[in-house]
Amino acid sequence: MTTRVAIVGTTAWGSTLGILLASKGFDVKLCARTEAEAERLNRDRKNAAHLPYAVFPDSLRATASPGEAMANTDLVILAVPSQTMRENLRKLRPCIQHSALLLSVSKGVEIETTRRMSEVIGEEIGSAGGIAVLSGPNFAKEVTLSMPTATVVASADAGVAKAIQQMISTRYFRAYTNEDVIGVELGGALKNVIALAVGMSDGLGFGDNTRAALITRGLAEVTRLGVAAGAKPLTFSGLAGMGDLVATCTSQLSRNRYVGQELAGGRPLKEILSTMTGIAEGVTTTIAALTLAQNLHVEMPIAEQVHRVLFEGVSVKEAVPALMERELKQEVSPDIFG
Repeated sequence: MTTRVAIVGTTAWGSTLGILLASKGFDVKLCARTEAEAERLNRDRKNAAHLPYAVFPDSLRATASPGEAMANTDLVILAVPSQTMRENLRKLRPCIQHSALLLSVSKGVEIETTRRMSEVIGEEIGSAGGIAVLSGPNFAKEVTLSMPTATVVASADAGVAKAIQQMISTRYFRAYTNEDVIGVELGGALKNVIALAVGMSDGLGFGDNTRAALITRGLAEVTRLGVAAGAKPLTFSGLAGMGDLVATCTSQLSRNRYVGQELAGGRPLKEILSTMTGIAEGVTTTIAALTLAQNLHVEMPIAEQVHRVLFEGVSVKEAVPALMERELKQEVSPDIFG
């Protein structure tokens, strides 16, 4: 029997995973927001707004009907912005099959609650079928071009992670499993905050020394908060930690790095975001990260400076040098890279 997959979100990443799974012979339905969008996607056989170079396989179809998309599905992939995840789940709840596996590919933390996406899914849908998350250094464009890529599927249920690993792995897209859901999710979400800082540094014309320092100290920050939240330290040295951090902080494809660069050039945040076709999750994650850090009594100096630039009217030229003027410390301390 053909495996049926529903993908919620016509984002670049959602469409990419749809193409990948349809290419493996799965019956894939892409949930569009409107009838007009669904008709356009089916007519053009591509997502012109986000992936103009990638053609949809025959077994990938768009629909504006959640009921049609979710009917008899084995896997539901949630590829919506993190701040709209809960709203989307509430709309979809009556349609989602009780036995379906639920996979979040969104990298963010809910501002109001500081909940991770798997927690939001559990609260709104439950976990009868199994909940997993996907994270790693995975730019949609490179995956659609069949460039060798590795990723991580994390679930508290090893069987669920293994099942999804088998479904999504191809000759160019290699999935690893991990039971540390907290670490994989926070690694994917928090690295966007560090990428904003690296973009600011790059935008000011600072060099490789500065970038390397921000990435390394950024990893320390992400690890500190992750461990305080219950994650395993080793996760942050893997694909969902260091791997995703390096890619997002150095790639020209990184939306968060781009936002940082544009801020350094003097453009207002609102203007930058209004002209982007995708979501820079790091902007909202910065708020949630600092709330979580405060609740867990974790120091995050890079995230604090990013927040000052984004929301407190501090200029990039003031924020980046401020990191150099902090109290001098040991590089590695007992509290995980303190």
